[in-house]
Amino acid sequence: MQIRELPYSDPGVPDVRSGPRFLLWLGRNQLGGQLKALAWGLLHQCGVAALPLGVGLAVQAVVDRSGGGLAVAAGLIAVLGVAVSLGDTMLHRTAITNWITAAARVQQLLARKTAELGSALTRRVAAGEVVAVSTGDVEKIGWFVEALSRFAAAALTLVIVCIGLYFYQPELGIVVAIGAPVLALAVLPLLPRATQRADIQREKAGRATELASDTVAGLRVLRGIGGEELFLGRYRRASQEVRRAAVRSARMWALISAVQVLLPGLLLITVVLYGARLTLDGRITVGELVTVYSAVTLLLYPLHHFEEIAMAYSFSRPSAVRAARVLALERSAYAADGTAGSGDEPLSGDLYDPATGLLAPAGRFTAVVCGDPDVAGRLAERLGGHATTDGETTGDPDTADGPARRTVPSALLGGVALDDLPLRAAREAVLVQDKDPVLLSGTLSELLDVPASGDVTPEDALAAAQCADVLAALAQASADDSDDPMRTRITERGRSLSGGQRQRLALARSLVTDPEVLVLDEPTSAVDSHTEARVAAGVKGLRAGRTTVVFASSPLLLDHADRVVFVHEGEVAAVGVHRELLHTEPRYRAVVTRETEDEIEVARAQEKTAQEMAARERAVLEEIEESA
Repeated sequence: MQIRELPYSDPGVPDVRSGPRFLLWLGRNQLGGQLKALAWGLLHQCGVAALPLGVGLAVQAVVDRSGGGLAVAAGLIAVLGVAVSLGDTMLHRTAITNWITAAARVQQLLARKTAELGSALTRRVAAGEVVAVSTGDVEKIGWFVEALSRFAAAALTLVIVCIGLYFYQPELGIVVAIGAPVLALAVLPLLPRATQRADIQREKAGRATELASDTVAGLRVLRGIGGEELFLGRYRRASQEVRRAAVRSARMWALISAVQVLLPGLLLITVVLYGARLTLDGRITVGELVTVYSAVTLLLYPLHHFEEIAMAYSFSRPSAVRAARVLALERSAYAADGTAGSGDEPLSGDLYDPATGLLAPAGRFTAVVCGDPDVAGRLAERLGGHATTDGETTGDPDTADGPARRTVPSALLGGVALDDLPLRAAREAVLVQDKDPVLLSGTLSELLDVPASGDVTPEDALAAAQCADVLAALAQASADDSDDPMRTRITERGRSLSGGQRQRLALARSLVTDPEVLVLDEPTSAVDSHTEARVAAGVKGLRAGRTTVVFASSPLLLDHADRVVFVHEGEVAAVGVHRELLHTEPRYRAVVTRETEDEIEVARAQEKTAQEMAARERAVLEEIEESA
């Protein structure tokens, strides 16, 4: 795989059972690149390791006053120089290619998982962790994949040099053959503590990143309440904790580096002293001593790769664990591979949630009232084709894993479970707009350029969502003289717009898609009452003949619904129209009118008194009729 061939047509199905297994899967999928890097690495490092042989031959030729020997040594050094240059250049190219392609594969996997889960991703994983995985963790994983082949080349070079020195000069070669493995493995006892400190540093960095993300996202609100200094102070403290953890981690890695310098130095001193004695005794020549000395000196180069691979694995393992945890998330516990069901025919029919008993008839405008916002969020997620977890737990709480939350299946559309369908088919059938929809940066025209049926124009959607004032504001902010609001650029997350304007633009985007079923979670919570009534009427008119489900508690919106479903404690408690439920269901009235418990009791007492008085009046009238 070359960089110019990116992105992958299919990044594959990763092994996400653990972080090391995920790294191993990445390595296997880049076996060709790893072998190329290994071959160039061997050429480079064996060339470097063989240079002492040429130097030793040259020294011995000078001692022997042999011109021919000196020419041979010079030719050998020249050939080795070319090999070192070529190997180093190509090793760098292939290693960096492995790094970038591995990072690209992980990023494509994360993008695919994000598209699969949608808004459910941030409900299952903290936003800061998602940011950390998609940025810094991807780089660390790529670093390990890139360093792996260079480490393998260094290890093989070390073995080759030790064997070569043993046969070249057995008395000194055996010293090197014994000392080199000791040098390579000497840092192993220090690695667990270094890894632990690095994990702590990354954990604190992730918390700081999440805190910074939350602060930036809520900066306007923080300034409105004067709380930006409070949050900035929290971020400063979190940043200082990251700095202290980084210093502690750096100290341990500095100790490992010092060991990697100290022990080879001791080996070099041992070889020089022992070799000098052998030279004085006439058992080896000066050239052989120079060759062995130079070889031991150059062994420091491959030994540094042992330190690098240890550091790369230490940093990439937690990153791989986090990436595997995100990639292991599934849209459904019942169709984890996302291939069940045909999805060839467009779905239609009633939308039914088996967990609560909620039924949204086809082609009707249904409003859902929930007293608990969390229940409403999970219910909206299920209606969109995602299995969720409820508050109940299963399993033994005394086991190692502890209790597990029970998984609740998704809804059924026309009798077909949405989580048994391919993701594409489920999303074509049902569109869920979150309570806090996101507007991406770009022009208004780009915002409304989404996959759609084509039956609803952007103009009709904007009109139904009551976006006239938004269009006027965008026209005034137009960057050119056209005053065309469709060409006006909207900043990231629509930060230049008010909350109500963002909400209505997001609603218009959802209306343009014209799905078979549209689920809206509090679509008018940031809109004033007059606009809210017009939005409700516009949505109902535009969606005539289509199934629309709206989670809301506003009487103005509920009054436009064909059918209102009241969900209490996770089950459907009442069904009817808004005005009817106000009079017949006290719990519904309490949610919609936000009455307190005392007010409910007073209302019940008054209702009971009124009923008793009406009964007495009827009894009196009956007595009068009988006496007459």
